[in-house]
Amino acid sequence: MAGKRLKRKKLHNKLFNKNRLVILNEDTFEEKFSLKLNLMNVFVVASLGAIVLISITTLIIAFTPLREFIPGYSSTKLKKDATELALKSDSLTIALKKNEAYIKSIQKVLNGELEYAKFNKDSILVADQEPVAPVKLSASEAEIELRKEVDKEDKKIPSKKSK
Repeated sequence: MAGKRLKRKKLHNKLFNKNRLVILNEDTFEEKFSLKLNLMNVFVVASLGAIVLISITTLIIAFTPLREFIPGYSSTKLKKDATELALKSDSLTIALKKNEAYIKSIQKVLNGELEYAKFNKDSILVADQEPVAPVKLSASEAEIELRKEVDKEDKKIPSKKSK
């Protein structure tokens, strides 16, 4: 116990023992600057200086274009260009697939390998064919009557083009 107290007392004395820092003119021995310091003051000032220096450096790097030189960071222009190029490449890939399907279908026609029963004139992509359900296209009686009424009303109202 006594050894620990003695060590603490020695450390306390070293930290708070007053020393003088003097700057002299070497030719005239004139005292230019004098400062009373202890080790604790020097430690505190050095720590605060290091913290301020680190924070200023961090702020300069974070909020200026200097951050682009750090590996892992990229410029906003580079990111924007990369996203635009990704979108363009996706659309070009889709267009290329459609063109390839068109060319394959033309080659089948030219080589005579086309099966007429499966050929759909409206579609380039043969693989995407789906059967269409038959639809009744005849008009009902109510529709026929409505059409007649609309025709009668159209005949009564003179057209604007004739005026």
